[in-house]
Amino acid sequence: MNRDAGHFNLLARVLHWLMAAMILAMLFVGVTMVASLHWRPMLIDLHRPLGIAILLLVLVRLYNRLRHRPPPLPADLPAWQAAAAHASHWVLYGLMLAMPLVGWGMLSAGGYPIVMGGGVHLPAILPHNPALYAALRNAHSLLAYVLFATVVMHLSAALFHLWVRRDGVFQAMAKGPEKERNDDAG
Repeated sequence: MNRDAGHFNLLARVLHWLMAAMILAMLFVGVTMVASLHWRPMLIDLHRPLGIAILLLVLVRLYNRLRHRPPPLPADLPAWQAAAAHASHWVLYGLMLAMPLVGWGMLSAGGYPIVMGGGVHLPAILPHNPALYAALRNAHSLLAYVLFATVVMHLSAALFHLWVRRDGVFQAMAKGPEKERNDDAG
């Protein structure tokens, strides 16, 4: 595939922005689920399939990431910032995988059905075990806080690159190379 080395490929960009919206929605749904008894049943019905969708999309995203190298970071970026960027991306991938798996495991250990809608039920991935359920529930909550903090740092870094450094890092994910944009329009 011939692409501009300064941009992520189209699939990476689409998945990034779609999953960003989904993850932000999940964080707000999760907080509201815990805080509101009135909205809780409806939000649970949204939370479970959205979490599984995120799990499936992160697998596609990881496959794409391994097949298509991301554009290089600016050469003048301090080494500690480059290391932090690489580490934070892999932490985000790990959290995007862990959160739905821990949630699925938590429901399995709690003996709850994992209903996706339309009569689709996911199988349990762990045996029914109240102590394991409690541990996974705590882990799911803790990971949600870690995910929120990581997303805030990721967004802060993106805005730093956009508004302070003005080095094209944000644009590499925000839009494709000119040729790709012209090909998409025609």
